[in-house]
Amino acid sequence: MIAPETRQMAMNLIDEAVDQGARLTSACALMGVSVRTIERWKQQNQCLDRRTVRVHRPANKLTEQERQQIIDIANTPRFSALPPSQIVPRLADEGRYIASESSFYRTLKAFNQLHHRGPAKPRKPAVAPRGHCATGPRQVWSWDITYLHTTVKGQFFYLYLMLDIYSRKIVGWEVHEVERAQLAGQLLMRATLAERIDRTMPQPVLHSDNGSPMKGATMLATMQSLGVVPSFSRPSVSNDNPYSESLFRTLKGGPRWPDKPFESLTEARQWVYDFVQWYNHEHRHSAIGFVTPVQRHNQQDSAIMAQRRVLYQQAKSKRPERWSGQIRQWLPSGDVWLNPPASLGKKLSGV
Repeated sequence: MIAPETRQMAMNLIDEAVDQGARLTSACALMGVSVRTIERWKQQNQCLDRRTVRVHRPANKLTEQERQQIIDIANTPRFSALPPSQIVPRLADEGRYIASESSFYRTLKAFNQLHHRGPAKPRKPAVAPRGHCATGPRQVWSWDITYLHTTVKGQFFYLYLMLDIYSRKIVGWEVHEVERAQLAGQLLMRATLAERIDRTMPQPVLHSDNGSPMKGATMLATMQSLGVVPSFSRPSVSNDNPYSESLFRTLKGGPRWPDKPFESLTEARQWVYDFVQWYNHEHRHSAIGFVTPVQRHNQQDSAIMAQRRVLYQQAKSKRPERWSGQIRQWLPSGDVWLNPPASLGKKLSGV
């Protein structure tokens, strides 16, 4: 309710504003009251609130004794490690009804006892993975495995795919009938050889989720021998590996994706080969300024952007009436972050 002194102050301020030329509706809106309310206050010639006040007590509200009884029962040795969902059924089996399960939860919460009650240590929150910034190619890679459907129900081929997050170039891929860390390690060796990465260069980072092929002993040993730094997502958090997830969306969501399952491993490998050629050499990626991943990987994007700016400037000089403002600023993409720290924002670069 509005106190009498607050009502009087509001009416005085509104009257002062109106005397100085303000509209009554605007002054009332600024104070957060309606014009009809101000008129009613003035007609009553007083600032008292005439509304009746009734304190309503729910009929089913627990008494303090009942609430204390819930706390005492929940803290007995036999129930101290159990949640209300376990306590209430056990009491019912003994022919005792104290309160509903929801009342147990509300009461425990009010007494700050609604937390981990078991003897085991509570689950620790998953710590966000360390962020990595790619200022050029061959610095940060991301990889994952996706299923390829076959004509045999329940049987799949497995596509191993590695990409450079700076350029979005697919740097390595293979299709196999099984998921194994050994096959992943062999793919990594071939990809590093193709990209001419050796121990004389700064250690590249390879990010993945927590699947068994990613964390298998053979894969980790291969990474160590090659000088590759492992990086892993949080358990059950796909957002920590966004570049691979986005690539799989492009792979399976585009018009090139076949309408029918793959009949053989050879057919699947041929299709993936054609996709990789198109993606790396023809696809204009929106997140890197609509250049191809290979152009970005070879650091040709700056020259391409400069050529586009010259072209647009020439077009504007020929027909200036078609341009209401500046030309499109074709600029190369900057650094790319994988899981940037919170201080830098959720997303510094498009996926």
